[in-house]
Amino acid sequence: MAEADIAGRARFDAIRYAQLWEDADVLVDALATPPGATLVSIASAGDNALAMLLLDPARVVTIDLSLAQIACLAIRIAAYRCLDHAGFLELMGSRPSSRRGELLDTVARGLDATDQAFWAERRGGVIRYGLGGVGKFENYFRIFRTYLLPLAQSRSTIDEVFRTKPKPERAAFFDRRWNNWRWQLTLKLFFSNFVMGRLGRDPAFFDHVEGSLADHVARQLRHAGVDLDPADNPYLHWILKGTHGTALPLAWRPEHFATIRSRLDRLELRCGALEAFVATGETADGFNLSDIFEYMPTDIFTSVYGSILGAANPGARLVYWNMMVPRRVPPAFADRVERLVAVETTGRAADKAFFYSDFVVERVR
Repeated sequence: MAEADIAGRARFDAIRYAQLWEDADVLVDALATPPGATLVSIASAGDNALAMLLLDPARVVTIDLSLAQIACLAIRIAAYRCLDHAGFLELMGSRPSSRRGELLDTVARGLDATDQAFWAERRGGVIRYGLGGVGKFENYFRIFRTYLLPLAQSRSTIDEVFRTKPKPERAAFFDRRWNNWRWQLTLKLFFSNFVMGRLGRDPAFFDHVEGSLADHVARQLRHAGVDLDPADNPYLHWILKGTHGTALPLAWRPEHFATIRSRLDRLELRCGALEAFVATGETADGFNLSDIFEYMPTDIFTSVYGSILGAANPGARLVYWNMMVPRRVPPAFADRVERLVAVETTGRAADKAFFYSDFVVERVR
């Protein structure tokens, strides 16, 4: 299978992402499917697949090469079913809690034996950090937040990031107070391709990357800190503080909790490569493809993209992100899709998950 090429170069036996680091708000707006659609989503930790239920689809097929990532979605489903919203946020790690062990035990009773054993092995980490804090990527940020960030910024400076202020004041704060030489050095050291590849993502995910990740993060961080209001950014809050503030990811917000809970039966969880969906002969009206294309060599990207088009209904939208590897519709298929420039531009400007350099929305003709 072409898409499974990455499976031979990266590890998928542990939780890489314990929460989603792609903005579900811009994803859902970009998919924009009418009620009753069939949607396909890369599972990752499951938050964006859950958010896609807000589009009132007939079903959301979630696919991932990693059983660990599928387990993250499975326990979220169980948590929505048996916890209230406050308990859900405590278990996830958005809010401090002294009862995560009790909450985890309650939720785990709704899982199958395999998933119960999986989460029992990680019980200590869940109690300490929450379900949203036990992945490799989250641990990477925890190391940064614990050992390096205090060398570059004071606690009062970090708190000031999340005080709402007009854009000119945000720019002045960023330039004069935040972006000091200690911060710049921290970025270069900790957000290098080498360090993130080994501590945060996977070295194989950088096989096709050219350029400096640290320079890229520096540019994107200014967008998150100045162009957007950090007070509204749950991703930045977690990176700098280890919990969420008043802002939450889309699927975790109180106003959506009951709606998502009522539609959980529309989720289908499948472990495998994306081509496995194509091979069934099923078709879909929208695809959340995360950033899977930038892990692939050009020829495999072309092959996988073509297979997705084969499973896409007319008018279906393909939504995906690029971080440092430019990927868009391959030339061989350029006449079969159209780029939705206005949707991309709006989404890119609003995207609170600031790691990504490009947000792509393409519609099948």
